[in-house]
Order: sequence, then C-alpha cells, then structure tokens
Amino acid sequence: MIFPKTELKFISNEIGYGVVATEFIPKGTITWALDALDREFTPSQVERMNPLYQQILDFYTYRNNKGNHVLCWDLGRYVNHSFNSNCLTTAYDFEIAIRDIHPGEQLTDDYGYLNIISPFEALDEGHKRKIVYPDDLTRHHEEWDNKLKSVFHLIVEQNQPLKDIIPSTTWDEINRVVQGKEQMKSIFECYFKL
Repeated sequence: MIFPKTELKFISNEIGYGVVATEFIPKGTITWALDALDREFTPSQVERMNPLYQQILDFYTYRNNKGNHVLCWDLGRYVNHSFNSNCLTTAYDFEIAIRDIHPGEQLTDDYGYLNIISPFEALDEGHKRKIVYPDDLTRHHEEWDNKLKSVFHLIVEQNQPLKDIIPSTTWDEINRVVQGKEQMKSIFECYFKL
C-alpha cells in the first residue's frame, strides 16, 4: 500500500505518470508496505499466462527474493525509477523516505533493487550510473544499506499512516534495531539471482 497522501500525476511525455506527494513526507516515513491485497505470482504461473498478461506483469511488477512477481494493487505500481531515489526498500517488506519529500515531488525508487529481468537504460540524471542491471543489488547494497541506516531510527519517531499494515513482529524487529539490540537487515536480503 502506498503512502496515503499521494496522487497519480502526469509527469512528462518521456516519463508518463508518476506518484506525487500531496503533502510533506519527512524522511524516515514508510512510503509503501506490502499488504494483503498485493498479488504475488510464481514464475511458472506467469509462464502459463496469455502473453498480454505477461507483458503487463513484466512492466508493473517487481521480483521479490523468491523470484515471484509482486503486483501492487494501488498507485505503488506507478512509482518511477531514479538513480537518486528518495525512497528505498528494506528487507522488511516496506520502503522508507530516505530524505524529505515535498508536496508535488515524485516518490521514486532505484529499480536496481527490484530484481528486474533485463537491463535498461534510464533517463540521464547526471548520475554515474546510466543503466539498471538485474544484479545491481550485488554491487550497490552497501551504499543503499548506509542510506537506510542513516534514517532507520526515524521510523519510530515519525507519524506512520501505514503502521497498521506492518506486522507486529516486524515492529518488534524495528524497535530492536533502533534500540541497538540487533543489526538492521541488509537490503541484500531482497536479492533474487535470475
């Protein structure tokens, strides 16, 4: 489920539509969480589908660490890629804002951690990376972990509209990490080797 204070908005002819904040989202806020309405499809289920559905799933899903395609039921499927994303996924089945997101700003992910099937050339944002690869998690997980660690403690400090979507066992883990009782799980746990 996507953060509730967002809307789908046309960004440009080159990008298409994207998810935009309708009010200020402070860093440390959970911006998306896997929920019971999201659909998960195994590779064998996808292989048996009509090619039209396969194309839709290829475009609108990410692969989890089991290799399954996950289709978000709401606007979450419209979050665009950026090499300088303002949201990052975690190994806890949710994403957080790694910096403040202002009204009118897009929520963005780095598709490099979404286990894409084949490489693609992204828009040039002036970043040293130009292509998203299926194995980007193997090369960039430490950088992403450091970004997550810098804001992870804020999860318990921010108002979290998606809190009820997060299992209580996960909240217990978050609190243990924030209290220094255990290490934050690495984003590398999201990796699926094709």
